[in-house]
Amino acid sequence: MALPLTDRDSVPLQVRDLSLSFAPGVPVLDGVSLDVEPGSTLALLGPSGCGKTTLLRVIAGLERPDAGTVRVGERVLTGPGVDVPPEQRHVGMVFQDWALFGHLDVARNVGFGLPRAERRASPRIDRSLELVGMTEFASRQPDTLSGGQQQRVALARAIAPEPSVLLLDEPFSNLDTSMRVRVRSELHALLGELGITSVFVTHDQDEAFVLGATVAVMSGGRVVQCGTPEDLYERPVDAWVAAFVGDADFVPGSARGDRVETALGVLPLARRRTGAVRVLVRPEHLEVVSTADAVTAGGPAGMSGRVVLVEYVGRSTTAHVDVGDVVLGVCTTGRPTVEPGDRVVVRHRGGAVQALDPEIGETS
Repeated sequence: MALPLTDRDSVPLQVRDLSLSFAPGVPVLDGVSLDVEPGSTLALLGPSGCGKTTLLRVIAGLERPDAGTVRVGERVLTGPGVDVPPEQRHVGMVFQDWALFGHLDVARNVGFGLPRAERRASPRIDRSLELVGMTEFASRQPDTLSGGQQQRVALARAIAPEPSVLLLDEPFSNLDTSMRVRVRSELHALLGELGITSVFVTHDQDEAFVLGATVAVMSGGRVVQCGTPEDLYERPVDAWVAAFVGDADFVPGSARGDRVETALGVLPLARRRTGAVRVLVRPEHLEVVSTADAVTAGGPAGMSGRVVLVEYVGRSTTAHVDVGDVVLGVCTTGRPTVEPGDRVVVRHRGGAVQALDPEIGETS
């Protein structure tokens, strides 16, 4: 395995109270604060237009905020009276479209950000290409490469100057599905090997959860929730986050302490609560049994309904069951065991559930 580009210690990235408006009264960033631990990767997850890329551009020095600070290690890059130029920030960036230069070969693309004396030939070019597995393509032109290979060249160019922070703006968006999965795994391994503090922008939950040691969910220019992938999935702060990071349904319930009464039965609560709530249920926490089997076997209570749709994707099957007020998705491994039109009972088979406010969706 190739050695990292540099022996320098990793540094933290700190963002505090960043605000930016491109038009009066229309904030693109609204008091954003984040911390990225040295050598770790933070994934910025959110819908289009939520401010993810703008935040990345502020960190890179390509946009100047109206207020707030950006600090890398002990060095302030953006703040009151401070605006370090992009080329002096020691921040590498991989753009969404990769932004390779068609008139330069691979090696010269990788060396573009180096001092002039190193741009044609340098150990840093050689090591960067080795790290991304592109050494044999050094003399090729970008337009002769596949999408995945071009993405690797863009990454090699970003890491060649040995940046303190690496920023990646949806680098897989131009790849097909199978290539995305493969390159994502390669990048995950490479970021761990390099130990560079990184920020990765995506609107794809799977990418965020795979690559991010920490994930910050953004909406409307704000960070709505920041935590580990498990935190976000198991303990979302509200119904919007719950639905954005995975398939989610909600059933009404009445909470008393550490239990909640629902049509799915009396379920344990992750946090104590009293009063009316909405209970978050994930498809993999549910099961379906035929109405006849449910009566014969007894066991936990459930919600009766009719299967309206069955989706089989090989490794799993999702049955959509109309139980009256809501259509619940039920995900099981393997082949379908029910068909559209079947009468079934949906039962909860997971552990403690999350109670959300019945009106505004806030976690109690």
